[in-house]
Amino acid sequence: MKLYYTPGSSSLASRIVACEAGLDLVYDKVDLKNRTTASGRDFSKINPKGYVPALALNDGQVLTETSVVIQFLADQAPQTRLMPELGSLERYRVQEWIGFISTELHKGFAPLWKPTSTEAARQMAVEQLHRRFGYVDRHLEGRSYLMGELFTVADAYGYAVLNWTSFHKIDVSPYSRLLAYMRRVAERPRVRQALEAEGLLRLAAA
Repeated sequence: MKLYYTPGSSSLASRIVACEAGLDLVYDKVDLKNRTTASGRDFSKINPKGYVPALALNDGQVLTETSVVIQFLADQAPQTRLMPELGSLERYRVQEWIGFISTELHKGFAPLWKPTSTEAARQMAVEQLHRRFGYVDRHLEGRSYLMGELFTVADAYGYAVLNWTSFHKIDVSPYSRLLAYMRRVAERPRVRQALEAEGLLRLAAA
């Protein structure tokens, strides 16, 4: 399988899951500005949506959307428990977190990436993100990860998105549990492997 990615984007979650699952993927870097891949392909023909991740399967099909790709990758290595057992309440809880991260955190950063966003729109986005950070911080009381002591795909996705606070210089120091969580995830050997591959270790240490 081949993962099309852009360093530091939400596709980092898919790389983290692949590393945690011990999957041997081929990686092809995507330049989102000119829609080309490092291998010289037109990315718009691979994923007409125009964004990463995109996972090319061995049969030629392509899966897109972080929320789907991370679950698919985890299910290739069920023994890792990156996704709980099919039909279990725990699995639905992980999917609940994936939904929250996708809609409330991932999309919450959207105005900050747009050069056309007004300062008022940016400020509103940051204020809303702070409310979400506070929710996650409170949830993490007495927990190492979102699901307790079990690292799952939700943590991979959450970590990838929360890393954007460094890029946008959002102060998360008021959230001690959230900060400790981010450091804890960053210290995982397979997460460090993913970060190193994308040249993000310095950002993780910031």
